[in-house]
Amino acid sequence: MLPKFITMSFLMGFTVSVGAITPQDLLKSYEAQSGKASPNRGDQFFNARHGKEWSCSSCHDNPPIHDTKHIVTGKVIKPLAPSANPARFTDQAIADKWFKRNCNDVLGRECTAQEKADVLSWLMTTK
Repeated sequence: MLPKFITMSFLMGFTVSVGAITPQDLLKSYEAQSGKASPNRGDQFFNARHGKEWSCSSCHDNPPIHDTKHIVTGKVIKPLAPSANPARFTDQAIADKWFKRNCNDVLGRECTAQEKADVLSWLMTTK
């Protein structure tokens, strides 16, 4: 039987995570790429517009602790904060997929590891 969390490291420093993780594990992964996370920067980033029409809070609300709806599609979005939705940030592939999509909508580019770390560190403090 395999453990719930397996990390495979490859040449060139690439790491692929398979299976369940915790938000703390994911934060450590982003911090390893970028440096110490700042919940204050994460809060500011989450609520600011970055030259595009939307901010993170446009769809996830602030605080992101309850169901919301996407502002264009109307699709229900479950709470983003791990305190309100324990399933959040427990799969690195899913977290990276949504960071990529949502950062593109908000920034017009992918988020950096520092931006992901900052936002996740703030989300982890949100109750």
